[in-house]
Amino acid sequence: MDYGHPIEFGTFITPVNDPPQAAVARAQLSEQLGFDLVTFQDHPYQPGFLDTWTLLTWVAAQTSTIQISGNVLNVPMRPAPVLARAAASLDLLSEGRLALGLGAGAFWDAMVAMGFPRRTPAESVEQLAEAMEVIREVWRADSRDQLRVDGKYYQLKGAKRGPAPAHDVPIWLGAYKPRMLRLVGAKADGWLPSLGYLKPGDLARGNAIIDEAAAGAGRDPREIRRLLNISGEPGKGAAQWVDELLPLILDDGVGTLILGSDDPLELQRFAEEVIPAVRAELSTRRTNAGPVRSAVALAARREGIDYDALPASLTAVEPGDFGYAKVRSTYMRGGSPGLVIKARDVEQVVTALAFAREQKVPLAVRSAGHGISGRSTNDGGIVIDLSEMRDISVLSEADRLVRVEAGARWKDVAAALAPHGWALSSGDYGGVGVGGLATAGGIGWLAREHGLTIDHLRAADLVLADGSRMHVSETEHPDLFWAVRGAGANFGVVTSFEFQVDEVGDVGFGQFVFDASDTAGLLERWGAAMEAAPRDLTTNLIVGAPRRGQSLAQVYGVVNSSTPDTIIERLTPIAEIAPLLDQQVQLVPYAGVMNVPDAPHEGQGDPVARSGLIDHLTPSFCAAAAALINAGTAYFFQIRSVGGAVADVPEVATAYSHRAANFSVVAFGASKSRLDAAWAELATHFRGLYLSFETDQSPERLAEAWPPATLARLRALKREYDPANVFRDNFNIDPLGD
Repeated sequence: MDYGHPIEFGTFITPVNDPPQAAVARAQLSEQLGFDLVTFQDHPYQPGFLDTWTLLTWVAAQTSTIQISGNVLNVPMRPAPVLARAAASLDLLSEGRLALGLGAGAFWDAMVAMGFPRRTPAESVEQLAEAMEVIREVWRADSRDQLRVDGKYYQLKGAKRGPAPAHDVPIWLGAYKPRMLRLVGAKADGWLPSLGYLKPGDLARGNAIIDEAAAGAGRDPREIRRLLNISGEPGKGAAQWVDELLPLILDDGVGTLILGSDDPLELQRFAEEVIPAVRAELSTRRTNAGPVRSAVALAARREGIDYDALPASLTAVEPGDFGYAKVRSTYMRGGSPGLVIKARDVEQVVTALAFAREQKVPLAVRSAGHGISGRSTNDGGIVIDLSEMRDISVLSEADRLVRVEAGARWKDVAAALAPHGWALSSGDYGGVGVGGLATAGGIGWLAREHGLTIDHLRAADLVLADGSRMHVSETEHPDLFWAVRGAGANFGVVTSFEFQVDEVGDVGFGQFVFDASDTAGLLERWGAAMEAAPRDLTTNLIVGAPRRGQSLAQVYGVVNSSTPDTIIERLTPIAEIAPLLDQQVQLVPYAGVMNVPDAPHEGQGDPVARSGLIDHLTPSFCAAAAALINAGTAYFFQIRSVGGAVADVPEVATAYSHRAANFSVVAFGASKSRLDAAWAELATHFRGLYLSFETDQSPERLAEAWPPATLARLRALKREYDPANVFRDNFNIDPLGD
C-alpha cells in the first residue's frame, strides 16, 4: 500500500579513506544535484573506512541543505547516552538536518575483536530498543527531573538531560527479521532495509508485520516512513528506473529511495533524469500524499479547538509536536496552550484570528513572550505568535521615522538604529518584544529624557477583532490611535509600528552594588537623588530579601552622554546613597546596553507580581517597602525611575495614565496572599499601576490603571471596535462593564 509520505531521494556513499575527501565530495555533489538525503554505512572496525560519525559531522559543516544520516549506525559500539548528545549537537549545528539511522549490529567477530561483548540476536534487539528509549529521554531537555534508567544494557543514575535537538530527529531502523520489524512498528519513525538483501515479497511481508505492531502500540502505520536502499546500475535507463521504482512507492509504500553509488556520473543521471520522471508520474497517480500526525500527538490535542479546520496556509505547533516546549510558556509563566499559530505576515494574522474567533477557548497574542504579566500564553487556548514578524526598516532618514514589526526584539531595534546614530527608549531588556511593550507604555533607559516608547509612536497597523485592517495615527482613526498607546491589547493585534526615534550616540552605563542594611534609608536617598538628577540620567534599583545576614541592592543606570566627565558627574550622587561594594561604569553604544543574551522562555507556574506608580519615595513609603523586603514577602523588589519627559506629555494625550509619577514599583513574591496583603498596606502611596508589571487580574485593578474618565472612554471604544470582547484574555476592558 501507499503510506502517503512525500517522496524523497537520497544517496548512499561509501565512507572510503582513499582519499579522505572523496566521500565528502560525493556528499556535496548530492546536495548540488538536489538529493534530499545523503547517508553513509557505519563499520567502525573497517580500517579502510572513515569513522562515520566524524564523517557526518564534517559533511554537515561542508553542506548547507541536505539531510544527513548513518545507514545505519552501529548501536552496540556507540553508547546510547553519548550518541544522543552527539546527535542533538550535530542537529543543532546543522540547523535540523540530522536523521538517526540505527542498527542492532552485525559482523560480530570484528566487533568482539575490538572488545565489545557478543550479543545474541534477541539481545541485540533488546539493546536497540533500550537505546532508543535512552536517546529520546536524553533529548527531553524540557523535563527538569534527572534521568534514571535501570536497564539491562544501560544504567543511568541521575544523568542530565539535553541538549534538545533542533528538530524532531527521526529514528530509522535497519531491520529484516520479525523481531526487529515489530520494534520498528512499535517505536521507530522509519524502516530502512536494502533491496539487495530482500527476496520478492519481503517488503509486503515486512510492512504487514510493522503495521500490525504499530496498531498494537496504538499507532497509525502511516506514521512510519518506509525507506529503501537501492543499488546503482550505470547502464539502466531512466524509463526502466521509473518502471521499477513506481511499484515500490505505490504498492510497497516506500517514501524514500536511497541510491547506493559512488559514481558521480550515475548520481548526476539519476538526479537529472530519473527523479523528475518519477515525480512527474507520481503527480498523476497519487492521491493521498501528505504528512500524518502521530497517535501520541493527536492524543495531546485539547478540547474546544477544531484542529482539522486550521487553514492550510498557517503554521502551528500543537501540544504533541516536537517544538511545543519552546513555545508553550513565556519568560516567567508556564503555559499549556492548545495551539500556537506562528504568523509570518499580516494576512496570516487575519487568517489566524478568524480561526481563533470560531473556537471556544482563550486567545492570547504574543510578540516575544517576555511580558511579566504573562498574558501571552494560556491553558488550553490559542496563541497567535508574531515572533517571526521582525522586519525593521527606515521610512524617512530626514524625519528619523522607522517601521518595526511587532515580533521584533528591542535589541534588534537598537542594533538596526545604531548605524544611523539613533535610538528609541524601549525598556531595559533587549529580549522584550516590540508589540507588548509598545502597546502598554514603554518605561526604559531613556525615559526621563525622551519619554515613553509610546510617546514616539506616530502610526500603527492593526488587525481588528472582525479581521479588518486599520492604519491609525493622529489623523487616521485618532480615537483608536489614542487607545493603542496604553491599552492596545484590548483593541486588536498590532502588527507594525511607525516610530520617530532620537539621535543617541554612545552612553554611560553604570552598575553599582550597595550594602542595603539600611534599606529604607537607601530607598529614600536614591529617590531623592533621582528627582534631583538631570533628565539625561535614568536608573533602576533592585533589592531583595536579606541572605545570610546581608542585604544587597543593585542600581543600573544610563547617562545619555558620551562625555566621561558628564557621566561621572551624573552617577556620583547615585554612588553615594549607601556603602558601595562594587561598581562598573562603561562608555558603550546604546545598542550595547540592550544587547543582552536572550533568557530562555521556560517559565513554570504562575508568577505573582504587583505594580504601582508613585510620585515620591517618602519616608513612610520607604519604611513600609523596607519592611516588605526584609520580611521576605518579596524576593525581588524593583523601582524604575520615570518622571522627566514622561510627565511633559499631557495626561489625556494617550491611554497611558498617571504620567506625573516619578517612579514605577514592582514586587515579586512566592505567595500571592502574603504579597497582596503587604501590597494593600502600600496602596495608599500609589497613584496607579503599570500594566506590564501586574499579574493580578482582579477588576479593581482596572481602576488603578486608568482614571474614571480614561476608563470610560476606553470602554466606549471597546464597544465600538470589539463588542464581542474577542481580546478579553488580558488586562480586559469589558465592553459591557460599568
